[in-house]
Amino acid sequence: MTKQTILILDFGSQYTQLIARRVRENKVFCRIIPYNTPAKEIAAMAPKGLILSGGPASVIEKKSPYPDKQIFKLGIPILGICYGMQLITEVLGGKVRHTVGREYGKTELFIDDNHNLFSHLPGNLTCWASHGDYLKKLPPGFTIIAHTQNAPFAAIANVRKKIYGVQFHPEVTHTEQGSRIFSNFLFKICGCLSRWTMQSFVKETIESIKKTVGRDKVVLGLSGGVDSAVAALLINRAIGRDLRCIFINNGLLRKGEPEQVNKVFRGNFHLNLGYVDAAKRFLARLKGVTDPEQKRKIIGEEFVKVFEEQAKKIKKVKFLGQGTLYPDVIESASATGAPSSRIKAHHNVGGLPSYMKLKLIEPLRDLFKDEVRQIARELCLPDAVIYRQPFPGPGLAIRIIGEVTPARLNILREVDQRVIEEIRKANLYEQVWQSFAILLPIKSVGVMGDERTYENVVALRCVTSMDGMTADWVKLPPEVLERISSRIINEVKGVNRVVYDISSKPPATIEWE
Repeated sequence: MTKQTILILDFGSQYTQLIARRVRENKVFCRIIPYNTPAKEIAAMAPKGLILSGGPASVIEKKSPYPDKQIFKLGIPILGICYGMQLITEVLGGKVRHTVGREYGKTELFIDDNHNLFSHLPGNLTCWASHGDYLKKLPPGFTIIAHTQNAPFAAIANVRKKIYGVQFHPEVTHTEQGSRIFSNFLFKICGCLSRWTMQSFVKETIESIKKTVGRDKVVLGLSGGVDSAVAALLINRAIGRDLRCIFINNGLLRKGEPEQVNKVFRGNFHLNLGYVDAAKRFLARLKGVTDPEQKRKIIGEEFVKVFEEQAKKIKKVKFLGQGTLYPDVIESASATGAPSSRIKAHHNVGGLPSYMKLKLIEPLRDLFKDEVRQIARELCLPDAVIYRQPFPGPGLAIRIIGEVTPARLNILREVDQRVIEEIRKANLYEQVWQSFAILLPIKSVGVMGDERTYENVVALRCVTSMDGMTADWVKLPPEVLERISSRIINEVKGVNRVVYDISSKPPATIEWE
């Protein structure tokens, strides 16, 4: 690693990605790695510091995840969070025991030593605790630097060896001064410098792409979303016309989307963009199909076929560009380092067959979504692309419950347009993660004059989320819901009822299929 790096050993905490975000907020680069990464590999990466994440296990139970104990002999500063602190204690000669009552939620933390980790912090603050074990005995060489009413060892330190542990979670917003605790660890203890900026990333990435690709060519599936768009612009700045972008209209896109993609990327940014109208092919294969998984499989297979046909027409192509993000990389492996039971499928070509033998160019694979948007602003992408809400790879096909037909697609496109327009008018579009409609496979009785009618029902779905892994439904103002419902029913022929989905993820998912 040429850049200063903090490594986060993942023990399965739901907050691990939050730790990474807090580190990067301080303009320090970090990576999440499996907890059992060998110490030799860690040493070879030359990190400035290690953070041991929390986790659901107990260090005193059999088969609990333990790191390579040699990491404590590398001389690298270490911060253990919750389970990570308990690991430090057990490995280095202390004792951990089960608590009678679990300490969970907001807790008052009292600072006993306001140097180093707690430098420039007040004497007490509110922190977020979530643990069922406690420290009974400190490891040799450690001192107490903070306590709570229920945990006499809420934070510990071996200042000489630069090893620290906290029983609470500084990465969550419920902990006051959590960002300050991280900055103290990064700068005072690890000696990091704030050099991880999107400007430096853009410069380094363009140079890296030039060196990697040389005189060869890259093909990239452009979806119109911010991820593939930023990847395309970075590669384009590196190799120009040797990047060939392919936009495939599968007939499952929203109203006006193909035209917008062509206008922005071919017209404004002058990308070498090929447009393929494959709508008839996709709809023909989807005819009569109602099973959600079968829909996804068909769409994925057909996309690969169309993309392969187009890629074969380009000479000297040796690389495939993708807009893969860091959460995609993280989700493809469990905390143990083993492959997850199911790897997320990406709409930006992700599943091309191995026999195409293209090497991958993934310039965004170390970035989170908010960082990609920062780069998008650096590259002068329009706000309509930067802040476009996530859109599923299979498109409207999985927002039509039941068979996908041209008639049902047209209805949903008109409904979707009105949902988005009203969400924008209410200045809510950039505040919510996704806002969309689902066309249901049922007919609802209605009244038109003196006659009874049976027409379509649509469900409205609006959720907030940080990364799509968890989500909560949006409490839309009643007047916004009223306007959306009124416009859909009055303006979209064939719809007479609108319902609002108020389910959270989990247990529900964001999409219905």
